[in-house]
Amino acid sequence: WDDVCWTEEQLEAAKQKVSENATEKVDAALREKYEADAAEYWDKFYGIHSNRFFKDRHWLFVEFPELLPENMPKGLASEATSADASYPGSSATMRILEVGCGVGNTVFPILEVNRDPGLFVYSCDFSATAVSVLKDHQEYDPRRCHAFVCDVTQDWTVPFPEGSLDVITLIFVLSAISPERMQHVVDSAYRYLKPGGSVILRDYGRYDMAQLRFKRGRCLAENFYVRGDGTRVYFFTQEELTAMFEKSGFLEEMNHLDRRLQVNRGKLL
Repeated sequence: WDDVCWTEEQLEAAKQKVSENATEKVDAALREKYEADAAEYWDKFYGIHSNRFFKDRHWLFVEFPELLPENMPKGLASEATSADASYPGSSATMRILEVGCGVGNTVFPILEVNRDPGLFVYSCDFSATAVSVLKDHQEYDPRRCHAFVCDVTQDWTVPFPEGSLDVITLIFVLSAISPERMQHVVDSAYRYLKPGGSVILRDYGRYDMAQLRFKRGRCLAENFYVRGDGTRVYFFTQEELTAMFEKSGFLEEMNHLDRRLQVNRGKLL
């Protein structure tokens, strides 16, 4: 049921649906409010759902076997200087940053699977509520991870120096950011990675079922929408992501579009 290709008719129907739900845009004043108060909407989201909404992402190791202990790079050369030697995780041989960590649905599976004492995981989110919930988790161990609040759409305020990270994960993160600020996030990720470091990304694709379900009046801009709770989502093409990352200096190793067929067995559809 995976990697099912659409027919031309299905693709045209999806394009028509997206065109229809974009005919009525969100008012300009409201668009500015959603941008200015983005952190507040996510704070409210996590204040309501805490750690109950998202499940731990154990599928990460199927989709991204690079995160398995045996496949991780061993101690890429760091450009951190001796003056930076006191930062959290400075003695680690492998450093991962999870951007948009939420309540830890990525960091805790990684720490559970990889018990290497040389691994250190940083987790950041611009929702202070989410970071607080993450830190209260019974598995949160400051000797192995460090969570902090950071708005990655602005200049990064982080506890580690540039050129010090082996891996950065962006799991359903870029899509929640205004398209005008996405390139800044990717540029910043490039600066903080070691030479040879990598970004692991998963996000919403163009004509995802979630996009087709949006009603008129929820569209902020082309392929960019606001949900009922005030959080936002963008739907990418593979070409957009390639262009964005290559502009920052990345070399693309893989860019895969995951297609799934959903079957309503109760109605035999």
